Amino acid sequence: MAASYISVPRDLTKVKSKVMFNLTKRQLICFGVAALIGVPSFFLLKEVTKVNTAVMGMMVIMMPFFFLAMYEKNGQPLEVVLGHLIQATFIRPKIRPYMTDNYYSALLRQARATKEVDEIVRISKEEREAD
Repeated sequence: MAASYISVPRDLTKVKSKVMFNLTKRQLICFGVAALIGVPSFFLLKEVTKVNTAVMGMMVIMMPFFFLAMYEKNGQPLEVVLGHLIQATFIRPKIRPYMTDNYYSALLRQARATKEVDEIVRISKEEREAD
């Protein structure tokens, strides 16, 4: 009698609950939408072109939905990865200057500000005494 082993993943956060046909809810929804869009497009393309071309067109139309269902990088689905890519490429500025605020320059600014305030107070006292 041979012993059967079941592999248990060490990181349980990566385990996803399967709904039907060993697919997650996200995968079922994406595959369903792909089928709802891809199958009618096949029949529409088949009337205009050859069957081989219609099959290729259906595959091209359905492929983004398959990527949305299956692709995951660092625990993030495709739309999140694409959102980060779009922000980094188009939205955020390309040049982000590195600006430091060291302690010494902060002390100098504080000393200048204190000196300026003391000067303003001295001038206002002199004006009051002159009146």
